[in-house]
Amino acid sequence: MERRRFLALVGGGSTLLAGCSGISGDTNSSTPTPTETATPSGSEDLPDGIYVQRFSETMSMQGMQTAGPYRVGFMYAAPHAFWNVNGRDLSKTERNGDIHGMAVVFHEPTGTVIPETGLSVEIDQDDELVSQEVIYPMLSQRMGYHYGANFGLDGDGEYTAKVSVGAIPDAVALTGEYAGQFREPATAEIPFAFTEEERAKVQVEELDAYGQPGAVKPMEMGMMPQATAPPKEDLPGTVLGEPLADDARLTTTVLEGESASRFDASTYLAVSARTRYNRLVLPAMALNATVRRDGETVYDGALTRTLDPDLDFHYGAGLDALASGDEVTLSVSTPPQVARHEGYERAFLQMDDVTLTV
Repeated sequence: MERRRFLALVGGGSTLLAGCSGISGDTNSSTPTPTETATPSGSEDLPDGIYVQRFSETMSMQGMQTAGPYRVGFMYAAPHAFWNVNGRDLSKTERNGDIHGMAVVFHEPTGTVIPETGLSVEIDQDDELVSQEVIYPMLSQRMGYHYGANFGLDGDGEYTAKVSVGAIPDAVALTGEYAGQFREPATAEIPFAFTEEERAKVQVEELDAYGQPGAVKPMEMGMMPQATAPPKEDLPGTVLGEPLADDARLTTTVLEGESASRFDASTYLAVSARTRYNRLVLPAMALNATVRRDGETVYDGALTRTLDPDLDFHYGAGLDALASGDEVTLSVSTPPQVARHEGYERAFLQMDDVTLTV
């Protein structure tokens, strides 16, 4: 594929290359009924919340390498526009450069994508620096949670991506077999090629469902896992409910007794925040819980961002106890601080309080 054609693949309003090898452009089974759909002719017609992105795209997978406790994968697609988040404010980064470079950091033994490590990428060619960026934690409908940025290259050729993984900050608790892990930085060096053969692996298909409420299915990533929250039936404890807040599904569970003991609590409240469609994990959020019993507040505090082998990434707190009839109100003070690809930039920002009853 010619380089100019590659760079034009995901341009707004352009005709896109059809044939999305092995990737479904269908919305998932939770897509709303036709009475809820929109047919946009411009951004002002897009629905609030999650909507089906304009296109479905494959990527060129370049390699994986082990670095300390992490396994790091590097891949690229054509350059993308995306939206950065600062508090509740968005700022758009326009398409630029030669590739949209992406990295996924995961724990290979458990197949868990590791969130909030911080990441930077240096691209070298023949030991000379070509491009260097602190790349952003991002959310896309096809890739889920990953790190990405647009990079400029120096024409066709062979390159090396030096991916520097930070460490999970102390503000994120690590429990179970994850305790004590992921606190140290590590670096992976992954060779990659920017050639006509590799660019041809990036296929793009326009979607007729563009702009409708819903989301395209996440891609199959081979040996690399998706950052997908567990189905509610696989979660330990008792599920209180799955309320929606600006198209974030806050699946809330209560663990008691032995199952709560690894959290140093007799009762543990856990909120698994995931996208409304496809259960993609929503990290980097500030979430508070208030418990009221017979009109009196018996608990009011922040939930801790936590990575656990059974609950995966979630927000949790130990409580003295919960009783039948208690009201649990979840309040988001800071929405997920991750950049968004098209389809997510209108969601997870204005998240109203939700209340569940035990």
